[in-house]
Amino acid sequence: MPESRIAPRIAGNVAFIVAAGLVGLAIGYFVDDSLGWAVFAVGLLLLLAHHLLQLYALGIWLERGDVVGEPRARGVWDELHALLHRSRREAATREAELARALTRWREAARALPDGVVILDGDRIEWCNDTAKLHLDIDPVGDAGNTITHLVRIPEFVQYLEGGDYAKPIELRSGDGRVLSVQIVPYGDAQRLVLSRDITRFEKLERMRREFVANVSHEMRTPLTVISGFLETLREDNEGDAEDRRRYLELMSEQARRMERLVADLLTLSTLESSPPPPLEEAIDMGALVERMGADARALSNGRHKIEVENASGIELLGSEKEITSALGNLVSNAIRYTPVGGTVRLRWHVAPEGAAFDVEDTGIGISPEHLPRLTERFYRVDRGRSRETGGTGLGLAIVKHALVRHGATLDVQSTPGQGSRFTARFAGPRVRI
Repeated sequence: MPESRIAPRIAGNVAFIVAAGLVGLAIGYFVDDSLGWAVFAVGLLLLLAHHLLQLYALGIWLERGDVVGEPRARGVWDELHALLHRSRREAATREAELARALTRWREAARALPDGVVILDGDRIEWCNDTAKLHLDIDPVGDAGNTITHLVRIPEFVQYLEGGDYAKPIELRSGDGRVLSVQIVPYGDAQRLVLSRDITRFEKLERMRREFVANVSHEMRTPLTVISGFLETLREDNEGDAEDRRRYLELMSEQARRMERLVADLLTLSTLESSPPPPLEEAIDMGALVERMGADARALSNGRHKIEVENASGIELLGSEKEITSALGNLVSNAIRYTPVGGTVRLRWHVAPEGAAFDVEDTGIGISPEHLPRLTERFYRVDRGRSRETGGTGLGLAIVKHALVRHGATLDVQSTPGQGSRFTARFAGPRVRI
């Protein structure tokens, strides 16, 4: 408030006091000194009473906290009321803006996929819902509690108390979840605890390490065999011709094994990196299933009974190359893992969800604990038997990725000693009847 608007009000009060003094002086000079002083005192008392009443009204208004209206006043108090009223309105506006900003910040923090916990010292001030999921902290009930009383993981307690927050730490929960937790200090004694679920990234990293190790192992074995035979041939130039021929055949077999492995790796890489096939290409599944039956008979070479049940008139929209690869892997697996004299049945038929392709065999079967991991790269139920039958360990991974790209799923039912049934289920949008 500019001083020029208050100064005239104060000057008016000074003028009133001066006037009262002059009146009292005149009365005392012409009438009586005591009467003059009395008049002057009454004037001061009236002025004091006025100010006390205004001060009382101001106190009541301040206690009420009313920022909408202001009490009626006169003189300097009117200006003071206006000044205070304006200041209170501005403070209320700033407080409302801060409250809105805090609300927006909390809403944004609450929506974060990462956990956020605000600590004052070691006590919880606030946390979002993700932190509740990660660290089992109640945003309402646990406010004000010491965080180490709630998060008792030794690595976290040591990290919090150590004071070195340059790098995050990893915490593993009993349910297999992996969290990356980092503390960020700010202010005097405040800290932010940030948590992120890295379970998926940890799994991908584990799969990458296993993949590299498996590829290295799969390549090392045939290379070792080839290298050993080459060394033998080099040192035994005058050896038996039949032995030399046998060595060359074994080396050729190992070379073909590496060739199949590289081909499957390239196929898998293409399936993972390329966009899904368009819906424009129609696959004649009747003809494709007949070819699958012929391939099965050729691969079996009379050792198994091959049955084909083929529903005509059902087309599939997608990539014929990918579907041929997927279904071919299912058929070859059934042939390789079914003993001589067993039966392999191929069936293409209409299903409630669209259409389905079944490969059922009377082979050795698969134990239940292996079923969830069958489509993992290089996963083998029986490693020795898989290599003996020429498998690369990538066939079912190729099947899975090819089917996923066509909106299909793979169901597996198996009983050890009795056989297995693999079913590729194709959804309606990819099926044309």
